[in-house]
Amino acid sequence: MQEAGFGGLRVLALESRRATEIATLIRSCEGVPTVVPVMREVPLESNEAAFTFAEALMGGRFDLVLFLTGVGARILFSAVLTRFPREEFFGALERTRVAVRGPKPIAVLREFGIAADIVGQEPSTWREVLTSLDAAYPEGIHGLRIAVQEYGAVNTALLDGLEQRGAQVTSVPVYQWALPDNLDQIRATIGALQRGEFDVLLFLTGVQATHLCQVAREMGQLEPLLESLKRLVVVCIGPSTAEALALLGITPDFQPSHAKMGITVREAANVAPRLLNGKRAG
Repeated sequence: MQEAGFGGLRVLALESRRATEIATLIRSCEGVPTVVPVMREVPLESNEAAFTFAEALMGGRFDLVLFLTGVGARILFSAVLTRFPREEFFGALERTRVAVRGPKPIAVLREFGIAADIVGQEPSTWREVLTSLDAAYPEGIHGLRIAVQEYGAVNTALLDGLEQRGAQVTSVPVYQWALPDNLDQIRATIGALQRGEFDVLLFLTGVQATHLCQVAREMGQLEPLLESLKRLVVVCIGPSTAEALALLGITPDFQPSHAKMGITVREAANVAPRLLNGKRAG
């Protein structure tokens, strides 16, 4: 059976790194894409946190290293290897238990010859990470020295969960998300949302929503923006993003079966016309 499509709906995506790819996906699903980057990835000005982590790891001061993202793991390794010998660093990592939030960091670790001992299950939120650690350590993680590779926004719920279990947690911030240098396009987009110029809004990370709301707040337009989102179909890529939206007062209308960009766009295309018609009728 042929899949349905957006049917000409106007779809807004806030993607940065994969802007061309998501525009192509939307267009292939019969949507009219607009892509407005609301974030830029900025390596920390100083890599001291990465260097301090590497020194501690090679000194045997961690029992477990937890990787949350593939991008973050790659940047961490790249930073460390500018100062420390590859064999010494990865040898220390091999001697330490390694946990990952989901499949993306597994792929990066494999490139560097590192295997994951503990893997969080889908949908790969902080809850699954804690569950996987509870299963791997039946006697508990009290006193366990854990390094957590951070991924932009601090995952407070995860860190709190680890500390409440008695773990000694060290955050390793590797990169952070910043707003684009020029906010004119984001401001114009906020106005367009309020004027009803889009039918569907895709959130692929929680940071996208945070930045959109941050700019709207600075414009004095946060409440009008949030009201405008109730009139279109809000799609979020997965549970972690849904949690971030909830903190901002945004309720998504649809989540895909898997937290992948292609699946998100295709599945959203199949349901968006019906969801939009339901909202308009309501």
